[in-house]
Amino acid sequence: MSNFDIGLLSLPVLMVLIFLRMPIGLAMLVVGLGGTAMITGGWIVVLAKLKTETFTTFSSYSLSIVPLFLLMGQFATLGGMSTSLFNAAESWLGHRRGGVAMAAVGACAGFGAICGSSLATAATMGQVALPELRRYGYPGGLSTATLAAGGTLGILIPPSVVLVIYAILAEQNIAKLFLAAFIPGILAAVGYIVTISIYMRVFPSAAQTRERIPYAQRFKALFDVWPVLLVFFLVVGGIYLGWFTPTEAAAIGAAGTAIIAWANRALTFQSISDSILATASSTAMIFLIVLGAGFFNAFLALTQVPQEVSSLIVSQGYSPWLVLTIILLLYLVFGCFMDSLSMILLTIPIFFPIIMELDFGLTAEETAIWFGILVLIVVEVGLITPPVGMNLFVINSMERETPIVETYKAVMPFVASDIIRTIILVVFPGITLFLLRQFY
Repeated sequence: MSNFDIGLLSLPVLMVLIFLRMPIGLAMLVVGLGGTAMITGGWIVVLAKLKTETFTTFSSYSLSIVPLFLLMGQFATLGGMSTSLFNAAESWLGHRRGGVAMAAVGACAGFGAICGSSLATAATMGQVALPELRRYGYPGGLSTATLAAGGTLGILIPPSVVLVIYAILAEQNIAKLFLAAFIPGILAAVGYIVTISIYMRVFPSAAQTRERIPYAQRFKALFDVWPVLLVFFLVVGGIYLGWFTPTEAAAIGAAGTAIIAWANRALTFQSISDSILATASSTAMIFLIVLGAGFFNAFLALTQVPQEVSSLIVSQGYSPWLVLTIILLLYLVFGCFMDSLSMILLTIPIFFPIIMELDFGLTAEETAIWFGILVLIVVEVGLITPPVGMNLFVINSMERETPIVETYKAVMPFVASDIIRTIILVVFPGITLFLLRQFY
């Protein structure tokens, strides 16, 4: 059996292990180690690589940004930023039809700007917004679907942990990827708000509206979100003003949110301990997947599968747009069964070389950044796509009175909004690349 054949065989073996409920990081690690041993003819090389690759991965300076962004999200929650964001959004939108749900989406967008995790955004805003949605009679399915969809803004609006991982895999500039994600992130939030508006026009009696709040109270609520704006300016503004590298900005953001939480008297020994443990747990999960993907991708490189598949597709003369469409559709299918980070780590080493060989009328860097944002969007769709949309389960675990089937039904309009946005960004790459071209 040739190395190429071993590489091709490893893909169905990996899928079988995943469907047998083996953790994805461990499955990739097992297949990567086993495949490398078959090619090199023994375990000596594999054991030596296991030692060096593990140390290299876990001591990576680039990956240190991940726990820092996660810790920033933990401290932001302690500091009450999620509550102030929701109160501000609700004061301006709550009196409109579907306004409380729209406020939840707006608050998710704001919290996503200081938290790079989708699950954390969904869980945090769920605690704040679900009681208000219940209070004004929103159907359980619409409430959970709104918060699950809004939570996806956590990985689309910078800073984004998933985008950092993509930047490392594709060897792209993190700051440029963050900049390119801004407009798609805003379009996502607007799309969700429009979806809620349409739903409320189709079912006008589905929920109540809250009383209109005087402008003085609205501006006061808006003023209360200054800590969020300050942290966002320090982290994102500091990157583009040249004050910090992305990793340094993440450290500044974690320190800034910690100071705000301390000022609000929410920072105790117990809360600090809980935040660090939660960050360590999430980081360990992410790093295990990264380590497994590192071994699996190194094994694939030995088999030459990515290079051979890329050359084969290019030689067939298929339209670049057809190839891109097929890849994005595959991501939508994978999203029904896999989490976002695993999809990125498993597929980018295979799909990225293919995309970079195709001509979309863009420079190589623009193609890489544009493709990264598209992947991020379809991965985001996977977080709310039945049957294994992670955000759906997170929110439903907080709203146990709502059957998961009701959430599945209510989330489909949001999925449709995501698909429409993806089509627009595929057809018009200039929308994604607009800010990038202006600043660079």
